[in-house]
Order: sequence, then structure tokens, then C-alpha cells
Amino acid sequence: MTSMRWVVVMLALGGIVSVAAAGEQWVFLGTYTSPDGSQGIYRCKFDDTTGQLSKPELAAEMASPSFLAIHPTKKFLYAVGEGSGRDGGPVVAFALNAKTGQLTKLNEDKSGGPGPCHIAISPQGNMAAIANYGGGSTCVFAIEADGKLGRRIGFVQHKGSSAHPSRQKQPHAHCCAFNAAGDHLYTVDLGIDKVKVFHVSIKNGLEEDEDEDVTLPPGTGPRHMTFLPSGQGGFYVCGELNSTVNVVQGGKVVQTLSTLPKETPGNTTAECITSPDGQFVYVSNRGHNSIAVFRVKDNRQLEPAGHITGDINIPRNFNIDLTGKWMLIASQNGGKVGVWERDLKTGGAKETGQTVAISRCVCVKFVPVEK
Repeated sequence: MTSMRWVVVMLALGGIVSVAAAGEQWVFLGTYTSPDGSQGIYRCKFDDTTGQLSKPELAAEMASPSFLAIHPTKKFLYAVGEGSGRDGGPVVAFALNAKTGQLTKLNEDKSGGPGPCHIAISPQGNMAAIANYGGGSTCVFAIEADGKLGRRIGFVQHKGSSAHPSRQKQPHAHCCAFNAAGDHLYTVDLGIDKVKVFHVSIKNGLEEDEDEDVTLPPGTGPRHMTFLPSGQGGFYVCGELNSTVNVVQGGKVVQTLSTLPKETPGNTTAECITSPDGQFVYVSNRGHNSIAVFRVKDNRQLEPAGHITGDINIPRNFNIDLTGKWMLIASQNGGKVGVWERDLKTGGAKETGQTVAISRCVCVKFVPVEK
């Protein structure tokens, strides 16, 4: 039995989302490793009543686990390492003990293309999708009942280029996301200004249909995407190269907004998430060093709602805890993870001053602590 009680909240948007009541949560942190810095995946214990975060402990040694994904059962964790070998970088499956926070390696495979930078698990927990940035490709593995990576069931090499003279000479897949039914997979490709849409299943693997791909304005450099918790109303994509958030509905971009309050040369966006209640979309700015806040309107389009600021240095990744009350922001170049308390009405957040030191943290994931 977990220490969390899960309550179902009916959203004004018409969807239903589970929100965790107060308790303790494990925070798993992905990092870029180095001989004198981080050594792999770290864990902290987070008290979501007080906002206190414990000192990071090494949970698993691994070379540059830059993105993590949690299985729907919370019993397994998956990580990619940004290797560049002929068969791609490592994709690793771990058993996750939610009582102790212990990770135990189950098995490992290769991503099929260089530079894996993102991994997503299907809602049914039977597939893992990997975006290969360096190779510009999408790879999908089956997941076995015991949590191990199974056979590779699909691989698609992306094709094309776009407007930016150096960043868009070729495909650069940056993010994968499954729809709620688990029968479609979306891969955001920075290099070709597209969100590629695939049909996916254990039986048929990865089926490409280029007619369903979503095209963004030239030079957008789409990086990450997020759905509303209800799974309705399209999705949101941040533009890394032009500092935007883009609303996609019906397979087309219907709205584009800047993530910046003023012109900030050299800024790039990174992460894009929705709040657990579906009321807000957040995008991190690297350069302006802030989190842009957008309110979700009744038509699922967005309106600017301010910026979260503070002691932030290159926020490649951030996340909202399971209660929705707290935001943890990882400063990749600041050597720390900080805690902000969210205002559930405005979507903003106040810096608490609670921080933990960790070198080059680039991913934050939550799991409820079991008792």
C-alpha cells in the first residue's frame, strides 16, 4: 500500500485526471556525467507537505542518462544515454523498488541511431519509444511483462531539412510521445520542422504515414511536446530555435506565441509540460533562464500568464510533482535542483530557497514512495 491517496478530480475542461494527496515522493534525476561530476541516475526523497528535498544519492551508474521515463505501474524506470556508436546509444531498463528507491538493472539494448535523447513509455506499458537526435530517427521496443526491453519492433529513419543554416541541415528527432490509446506515436523532429505521426502496435510495429505529419513554420526547431491530461484538444510543441510555444489542433498549427517577455538573443526553449489539472502549459527558456507560463483557454488555445524566475541557470528540464503544488527546476549549468511553490490559480510559482547540489542535472521524474 502506498503512502499516497489518489483522488480523482473533474476538470473544468471536461476531462478527468488523478492527482496525488500529500505524502512522500521519490525524485529520480538524469544527468550528464563526467569524471569529476555526476556518475549516473540519482534519487532524492521529496516531502510534498513541506517542499523539502533530501540530498541526492547515486541510484544507478550510467554514462549520461539524459532522459528518464517511468513505467505506468511505477515498478520500472527506463533511461537513454547519449552514445554515438554505430548501433546507437544505450537504452537501459531498471526495476524500481518504490519502498527503498533502489534501481536494479534488468537489461540493455541499443537505440538503433546515434544520440538517443528522449524515451517515452506507452500508456499500456508494453512499448518504449526512443528519439535519436544525432541520427534523426525513431526506434520502438516491446516491453516484456517483467519490465525488460524486448525485441525492437520498429525503426524509421527521418528525412529532410529546413531553414536554419546549421541546426536544420538534417533530421534531429528530439522527443517521443504516445497518445492516450497507445496506438499512435508522435516524434518531434527539430531538424525538419515536423512532428512525425506513426501508427504503432506490438503486432505491426512502427508504421509511417507522412500525410499525417504536422509541419511547423520554417525555423521553429520543434523540441518537446505535451498533451493535456484529458488527452483532448490537440497538443503543444515548443520551438527551440525561435522561442515559441505552438498549439496544434486537427493536425495543424493554429496558434504560435513567444515564450519571452522581451527579445533575448541566443535563447532556446527546452522542456514543455502541462500542469496536472490541465489549466497551464509551461516552457523553459535557456538564456532568459525562466519558465514561461501559459493559461489554457476554453478552446484549448493559450494566453500568456507570466514567467517563473529566480536562481535558474539553463533550465533544460523541470517538472511538477504529483500533487501539483511544487515545481522542481534543474539548472543544468547551475549545479543544482531548486524547489518552487506553485500558485494553483495564476500558474506562477515562488522560489522557496530549498535546493540540492547536483552536477549537470537534465531530467526530473517523480514516483510515489510506498510504505
